[in-house]
This record gives sequence, C-alpha cells and structure tokens, in this order.
Amino acid sequence: MNVPKFLIADNAALEADIFVLHTEFPRFLLNINTDEIEWLDEFSQQEAEENAALIEKTVQAAYNFFDEEIKNYE
Repeated sequence: MNVPKFLIADNAALEADIFVLHTEFPRFLLNINTDEIEWLDEFSQQEAEENAALIEKTVQAAYNFFDEEIKNYE
C-alpha cells in the first residue's frame, strides 16, 4: 500500500480539534488548533538535537500541507 506522507484526521469526540498525521520519520500527530505535537517515534535528546532542522522542516511542511488541503476544499 502506498501511504501518503501526510494525512488530515479528526475525531467526533474532539470536535474543536483537527490533526495532521505525518507517516514518515519523524512520525507525529500535530494538533492544528493547539500546535501540540504527539511524537510517535522515540528518539533521544541527542537525536532530537541532531535532527532539529529536519524536525522543524517537517513540522512546517505539515502546516503547509494542511493549508493547501483547506484551499482545495474551498
């Protein structure tokens, strides 16, 4: 199966929240409304520091993906 890099997710129990799921390393679930990130991959502080640029770039790409998807719905 070809899994997309980003997916939009929501949940009826959390009506006010909408999420972007990143399916590749570093995998995470980003709450668009609160900017909270739930990391699905475990990595040490040193790994986080070594991959800081990648993490920042990927989180920004998640926001960009969401903005583009919303534009497509309008």
